[in-house]
Amino acid sequence: MTTSDPTAAADTARTAAITGAGRGIGRAIGTTLRAAGHRVAHLDIRAPDDRSDLTEPDEVMFVECDVADEVAVDSAFSRIEASFGPVEILVNNAGIFTIEPLGDTSREAWDRMFAVNVTGAFLCTKRAVPGMKANGWGRVISIGSSAGKTGGSKHMAAYGASKAALMAFAKAVASEYACHGITSNALAPALIDTAMVDGIADFADRIPVGRLGQPHDVAAAVAFLASEEASFITAEVMDVNGGFLID
Repeated sequence: MTTSDPTAAADTARTAAITGAGRGIGRAIGTTLRAAGHRVAHLDIRAPDDRSDLTEPDEVMFVECDVADEVAVDSAFSRIEASFGPVEILVNNAGIFTIEPLGDTSREAWDRMFAVNVTGAFLCTKRAVPGMKANGWGRVISIGSSAGKTGGSKHMAAYGASKAALMAFAKAVASEYACHGITSNALAPALIDTAMVDGIADFADRIPVGRLGQPHDVAAAVAFLASEEASFITAEVMDVNGGFLID
């Protein structure tokens, strides 16, 4: 039985890996995919203080991983494969965010932004797609940003550029792997209420739907793109922004 409800039990339990999943949007995505019946590996550079919901060894695991480190990525995916099998749903969510004038942005800061936000997705996707290709099924979902479309607000050159690159990367993966049953899409959230962007509550009046986005709003979109119902959707950048950006 299929269903349009992304939180309903999945027809087939898949193995999902989510980067940057220790808190915020990534943690919400993990919870939603587990509710859909999938086995979920949460990857993050450090363990969250509270891991009480990550202690069911047959359904969920936490793996420390710096996505910008190729050796660490390979080790993390090997651990996932040993416990849950090949990754079939990859969510490239890990990212860093800074607001800094272009003139004050160091080369080191620029490189680190791209290392985490773009190279991390490249390394994880490259590691995951052989297993997806062998199975003839896969979902790659990358969490971009509306800043990747607009350049972002003032003093966000590095962040906006990195998210634009990530969303272009998602499209490139889509065109290369569509013939193998693998879809690749990106989301472009805006004004999601998480710790990473503390202090945005004052922006709620700029959003047509009248509220900030919540992590579960993004998670629901991920669950849909990971489902069988989304098998004909690939190379898409889906807005999750309450009408904040209409393009």
